[in-house]
Amino acid sequence: MAIRKRHTPEQVVRKLQTADRLLAEGKDIPEVCRQLQVSEQTYYRWRNQFGGLKADDAKRLKDLERENSTLKRLLAEAELEKAALREVAKGNL
Repeated sequence: MAIRKRHTPEQVVRKLQTADRLLAEGKDIPEVCRQLQVSEQTYYRWRNQFGGLKADDAKRLKDLERENSTLKRLLAEAELEKAALREVAKGNL
């Protein structure tokens, strides 16, 4: 079983740029994936996710996704608190 390696967004964008160069040289996708040391599934997932991005854009995208998940969690917690306070207020009437 292969060891799973996490790539930073910048590394992914660089590998996709390398893949574009290799494909332009006439290599096929399985050969490109072997040279990049990733599976074809990973290559296509990266292509969908990071297709036309530059390295700086990819890093900013990941930062925004992380911030968005934090904000969603905080909003969910606030909504739960509001619901609990409404229940307590109903009991006092």
